[in-house]
Amino acid sequence: MKILFLANRIPYPPYRGDKLKIFNLARRLQSHHELYLITFAQHKDEYQYLPELQKVFKEVHLIYLPKWRSALNCLQGIFSQTPFQVLYFQSAQMHKHLSQWLASHQLDAVHVQHLRMSPYLAGASKLPRILDLPDAFSLYWERRKTIPRGFLTRVFESIEQKRVLAFEKIMDQYNLALVCSSEDLEYLKTTHQHSNIKLLPNGIDLTTFTAQNHDYSHNHTVLFTGNMDYAPNVDAVTYFCTSIWPLIKAKHPQAKFIIAGQRPVNKVAQLANGNDIEVTGFVKDLAAMYNRASVVVAPLRFGAGTQNKVIEAMAMGIPVVCTHIGFAGLGIQSGEGVIMKKDPMDFANEVAELLQSEQKRMQVGQKGKAIAKEKFDWDIIVKQLENYFKQIANQH
Repeated sequence: MKILFLANRIPYPPYRGDKLKIFNLARRLQSHHELYLITFAQHKDEYQYLPELQKVFKEVHLIYLPKWRSALNCLQGIFSQTPFQVLYFQSAQMHKHLSQWLASHQLDAVHVQHLRMSPYLAGASKLPRILDLPDAFSLYWERRKTIPRGFLTRVFESIEQKRVLAFEKIMDQYNLALVCSSEDLEYLKTTHQHSNIKLLPNGIDLTTFTAQNHDYSHNHTVLFTGNMDYAPNVDAVTYFCTSIWPLIKAKHPQAKFIIAGQRPVNKVAQLANGNDIEVTGFVKDLAAMYNRASVVVAPLRFGAGTQNKVIEAMAMGIPVVCTHIGFAGLGIQSGEGVIMKKDPMDFANEVAELLQSEQKRMQVGQKGKAIAKEKFDWDIIVKQLENYFKQIANQH
């Protein structure tokens, strides 16, 4: 099949989030299909990644969209009904280039990544198109509104949530919509009465994140990973350090908390105290970092979809304690690699209990490893995506 990927961000380096998903899917599809990529470059230095992407895609087209242009888009659309998330990626150059390119290519399927890119092909009814939503974005904004914030921030979040909720109806203009979590799937079906939406889970590269004879005897390192300029992650580590970590330290004075992830904002960097909280910044070998951990935590208070940090730790055989955010979408029971606790005291007690018991760390971790191999291997997930491509191609 000839397949176009239309992405909001260049999928390289494939370290976290949307970049990781697109790259891993495409890398596995390339051996049996002819792949094309059209995406944005927000920085000139991103053009250096073209050679790596050209190993996977037959053609790669980067449309330059600097951040100042995106900011201007949002400012100009302040009185529109379009979500700022969508305005941010608005580009006349992208519209023009995409139109010209499509006129000279015959495609079997198109993969449109994120609600942010949905306007570009919403009206292209002659093309077999999938809209791949990383999560239910309106659910993300609904949950974000529940966290105490300043007045202006709350006003903005309320406006954006309403705009996103209305805009999600654009799913109806696609042959198929995909979402990564069963929780988000049910939310979107119920909220929008939309039946043409299916599940495509987030996955793990089991050649990278594989259990390395993990040493369950150490019990002093608690780990959080993620992009540290992403609002849910920033809130999660701040909340953990103020409301949960002191309760754990009272029982385990030797414990250390590591916050590992690229681009830590000042609010995160300031959590480092030179003693028991470390902020690493970018970590190239994330698997080695997981292997150092006794327990991985995911204390998110808002968000949607599934969390890479959780399924990666599961694959490594490391026990995880998380809040309810994203847990339902995993399709597992608490204790099967991941223990869910919503209350801060319960969360702290669970981490402390895991630090106390080598047997429990091993028991929970090993269950998670088995489930990750069964449910979240990219090799399994890419076969699902292939079937979806065939389904929409057959409709045309």
